Amino acid sequence: QVQLVESGGGLVQPGGSLRLSCTASESTFSTYAIAWFRQAPGKEREFVATIRQTRTTHYSDSVKGRFTIARGSVKNTVYLQMERLRPEDSAVYYCAAGRPILSSIRDARVYGNWGQGTQVTVSS
Repeated sequence: QVQLVESGGGLVQPGGSLRLSCTASESTFSTYAIAWFRQAPGKEREFVATIRQTRTTHYSDSVKGRFTIARGSVKNTVYLQMERLRPEDSAVYYCAAGRPILSSIRDARVYGNWGQGTQVTVSS
C-alpha cells in the first residue's frame, strides 16, 4: 500500500497559477501510474491528468493545454502545474496511484491508493 500526501493547494485569482505536489511513501513509486482527480461540492470525482510508468501523460479535455503533470526530480514526487486557472477548476484535488491498463486510466476505481486531498479555490 502506497501512502500519498498532497500539498500546494490554496486560494488563487482567476488566471493565476498553482503547483500541486504528490509525495509517496515508498521507492517503488515509479512503478505506479499517478493520477490527479478532483471533486467539487455536489459533483462526482473527475479525472484531471495521469502520468504512466513510461512517463506518457494524459489529460481531460477541460484542462488540456493549461495543466501539466510531471514526475519531479525530487524522489517519489509528482507535480501538477496548473496555469490560467478558472473558477470552475475549484475543487478538492486528489492524487492516486495504481497500475491501470490504458483503457482505464481515467477510471477512479482502478486506483487503489489515494491521498487525503488538497483544496484549490479560484476566486476573485
